[in-house]
Amino acid sequence: MTATLASAEKPAVKVIADLLYKDGEKLSQYETERCKLDLYLPAEKKDFPTLVWLHGGGITGGSKNGAHQADIARHFASAGIAVASINYRLSPKAEFPAYIQDTAAAFAWVKKHIATHGGDAGRVFLGGHSAGAYLALMAGLDDQYLAAQGLKLSDIAGLVPVAGQTLTHYTIRQERGLPKKRLIADLAAPIYHARKDAPPMLILYADEDMALRAEENELLAAALRDEGHPKIMVKKIKNRDHGSVAHNMAKPGDAGFQQVIKFIQSIDP
Repeated sequence: MTATLASAEKPAVKVIADLLYKDGEKLSQYETERCKLDLYLPAEKKDFPTLVWLHGGGITGGSKNGAHQADIARHFASAGIAVASINYRLSPKAEFPAYIQDTAAAFAWVKKHIATHGGDAGRVFLGGHSAGAYLALMAGLDDQYLAAQGLKLSDIAGLVPVAGQTLTHYTIRQERGLPKKRLIADLAAPIYHARKDAPPMLILYADEDMALRAEENELLAAALRDEGHPKIMVKKIKNRDHGSVAHNMAKPGDAGFQQVIKFIQSIDP
């Protein structure tokens, strides 16, 4: 009976909440409020990979404390992959490119500090869901944002965008006073920055995703292949919608979760 109970127990996860990933006297009050992250660490492992994860919410809402976020992070950590769950500034209080700059700053903080928490600084991945996927793609394809942090795109072990926009995000179109449905692919579009030397990438989306979302993700993959990108995988997850394609990653046996695990394990240290 004891052995059965022990085998059913989930691996221990250590959580460190509300770490400020920016510092300096010039930070605004809003930055000190929003620019924080939570670390979910495999408590009994060392040299583990880490996934820097950004929540969704259209760049106008959402939080690392929102529904599903902690459960997703704990599921990955219990499988031996640490998660840094990130908050970032939101529109309209902050406008492009502030939230992308926050994404790069959060990644840089994790890259610098994860070894002190037992992680492998050479295997830090960047991903997110919906708006978070858009932010991860922008920071992972347009090298100016990591360059401002003293890093290169090659410092990202891999990108894991889940159901993200790859054209200019509709919130940014609205910030410019344009119609939400006006399709644009300019400097604020991940696809604009498609490049051969982008980090390895796993693109996930749902078979019942939002309008245009599947097409945008497939278009980005096509653009990357056209540039000669050597390591890109695209997976359509069955029986999922725009929310559940990420939220169900908190559940045992989820297909999307398994794809992410497989991708992270495929990246050589």
